[in-house]
Amino acid sequence: MGNIVDLKAADGFTFPAYVAQPAGKPKGGIVVLQEIFGVNSHIRAVADGYAAAGYLAVAPATFHRVKQGVELGYTMDDMGAGMALKAAVEALPAPGVMADIQAAIDHAAQAGKVGIVGYCWGGLLTWRAAALADGLSAAVPYYGGGTTTPDEIARKPKVPVMAHYGDKDKHISVESVEALKKAHPEVEVHIYEADHGFNCDHRGSFDAPAAKLALERTLAFFAKHVG
Repeated sequence: MGNIVDLKAADGFTFPAYVAQPAGKPKGGIVVLQEIFGVNSHIRAVADGYAAAGYLAVAPATFHRVKQGVELGYTMDDMGAGMALKAAVEALPAPGVMADIQAAIDHAAQAGKVGIVGYCWGGLLTWRAAALADGLSAAVPYYGGGTTTPDEIARKPKVPVMAHYGDKDKHISVESVEALKKAHPEVEVHIYEADHGFNCDHRGSFDAPAAKLALERTLAFFAKHVG
């Protein structure tokens, strides 16, 4: 359903993105932000799912500034490699990877309004994009590690946000999610009886009922704000 295209950021940096086209005229665009495992088969499948729902889906390779062609699995070794790559990207001078995310948003805009969704590290980047990027109409972070820290809670999203968390997530406490809710009553926060990574059917933490409900809510949210 999809293919790889090269996108160019404002600073001239070129990077690949997986782009999945809908069958007919797109309802809008959805940028899909990867976990710490790269634009792997799972993220490509997620993008394909949004294309099947009628959107032009764009999944940029957000590790490309530090390492090319990253496609990891979900072993402990993969986790370590992904965490190291995430740290390297986070250490880039500003705007860093946000420039690539902006380029992905701009590409998706050919389809109309644009929403953004991200998982794990991509959830954090989605939250940041809601506050920093231009051209978005909605944002949906899934269990974004770091989104509930004081520095991130201090951000002010410019677009409607729906956020998904799991109450068994050892990386994101329910207390910190409640702090986010208190600081941002405008954000629609959902907490599931699930672990970190509950949307990913390649991981042991996959929770089918939670993933199904979160996707239904996300698609309804995008239908309202994107098209």
